[in-house]
Amino acid sequence: MAEIVYLRLKKSIELSVMQQVQLKDIAYISTSSPKKRKLEYTPIYRITKKDKNIVIIDSFIIIDHLNNVYDDLEFQLIGPTQTIIRINKSKKSPSIVLVSCVWLLLFIGAAMTIMNFHYDVSMQEVQQRLHYLLTGENNDYPLWIQIPYSFGLGIGMLLFFNHWFNKRFNEEPSPLEVEIYNYQQDLDNYVNHHENKLNDTKPPT
Repeated sequence: MAEIVYLRLKKSIELSVMQQVQLKDIAYISTSSPKKRKLEYTPIYRITKKDKNIVIIDSFIIIDHLNNVYDDLEFQLIGPTQTIIRINKSKKSPSIVLVSCVWLLLFIGAAMTIMNFHYDVSMQEVQQRLHYLLTGENNDYPLWIQIPYSFGLGIGMLLFFNHWFNKRFNEEPSPLEVEIYNYQQDLDNYVNHHENKLNDTKPPT
């Protein structure tokens, strides 16, 4: 009776150019067979210069190749049916000048957004009215309200995004991270549907 090998493909991985893809790179393997270590190092695909940024390996190709190599094993797939390989090409260190320009642009854009929002909702008039209700006096610049409000606005944004540079305040993902995750999921689904380039690719023998 053939021994059963369970495979669960990884949804996406990152590898380097001109690298041979082995089974352990793209799948988790569970089996009691003594051939497990040999299975892990079974070559599945080799990344070459003709590959661009993304390569998709379909589970059917993997199972078909493994059945040809290991005729005494039975393979059962669990989970995702495709693995997306993102090819990391050598990247230069980002320019400090470019990073500074982008940071300055984002800072000015965020500041203008906040100021325009406050102008639209008449925040200054609201604070003046609040000052009058609490003190009975008119004041065009109620700093005792405006200064704490400004600090609170910044602190609230830090807590909302749950980050201070590389430090995370708690384990809960921020809304920005959730949106990035959803975007990545949609991107992966699109690539799986429209850019499966390995239909005609045969694994190495």
